[in-house]
Amino acid sequence: MPTAPTVQTLRRRAILDSLSGPTTLGRAVNALGFVQADPIRAPARAQDLILRHRVANYRMGDLERRFPQLGLEEDFLYAYGFVPQDTWRLLHPRHDETSADGRHQPSGLAAEVLAFVQARSATHPAELAAQFGTERAVNGWGGFSKATTRALQSLHYHGLLRVARRQDGIRVYQASTPPGPSLESPERMRRLVLLVVRILAPIPEGSLAGTFSLLSRGAPGLGDWRATARAMVAAGELESAEVDGVRYLWPAPADDTSTRALRRQLRFLAPFDPIVWDRRRFEHLWGWAYRFEAYTKEAQRQFGYYAMPVLWGDAVIGWANITAPGGKLDVALGFIGRRPRDPAFRRALDAEIARMQAFLPPKQDS
Repeated sequence: MPTAPTVQTLRRRAILDSLSGPTTLGRAVNALGFVQADPIRAPARAQDLILRHRVANYRMGDLERRFPQLGLEEDFLYAYGFVPQDTWRLLHPRHDETSADGRHQPSGLAAEVLAFVQARSATHPAELAAQFGTERAVNGWGGFSKATTRALQSLHYHGLLRVARRQDGIRVYQASTPPGPSLESPERMRRLVLLVVRILAPIPEGSLAGTFSLLSRGAPGLGDWRATARAMVAAGELESAEVDGVRYLWPAPADDTSTRALRRQLRFLAPFDPIVWDRRRFEHLWGWAYRFEAYTKEAQRQFGYYAMPVLWGDAVIGWANITAPGGKLDVALGFIGRRPRDPAFRRALDAEIARMQAFLPPKQDS
């Protein structure tokens, strides 16, 4: 990368480093390091919408169908999602602040649930409800969930259980062996900083702060990420530059993106795609403020329930709301500025709609 990057060069890097070309599903997840999950299906779940741009001939649900064979894990990084083994090992064993030695030791109902699952190859939450009853407990969002479900979540979080597969979208658990002795905290933090910066590169320093605030749940008690990042810049592991008063970081050594071809292809991006995940970076690089409005009251929405940013070449020119009544796509577009009038845009739009249609099942509810 040039010594004095511009918004355009950062924009190219954000796209080219994340969309390196179609590959296999296993390689794509390993290259990303983390694929965010979300239960909303409009028209598909976030994990599928993210992977369709990065996996050759990907179809909706391929990740869930092939998950047991791929050696992946479900876990929390800075959000909940799917991770390869290398990422999972960085997150475990997790420090338990309620324990004197930092090691998690389940007790009470959690210990009983663990023993129950350990005695079986895989366990559906309904089996636990039948075994232990349906007593309810306050969940992390202030609502209520079954106490057995909360026990499962705690055991999963601490690496004692893993998700073996999903059945109609519901996690089916099996016993897991946490990794052996963890890396020393400084080395673990160094690898986590590199991982997060790589996923979201180039990332504003302020956004990295927000991301590590979220990651304190995924990797608690590991120390000062800022000092680690500064040391990595000084050592040449990370590169850093300021553009328009915003300091960015990205992994080193960085390829010169100016020599790499960027196809003028149109793509509908998931709201949680790494290219658009950081709203601070999005607004700086593409010049407008995108918002995810699924949880916004309908009357207050500007873009729509599940508006997907539209990437055209290296510009994000607007958004698309997509439904599939009767299995046929209905694509409603909105634009920042004028809709492109050139025939190339029309052809690219038709091609992306065709790819989306092939990605979805033959029939799908709206």
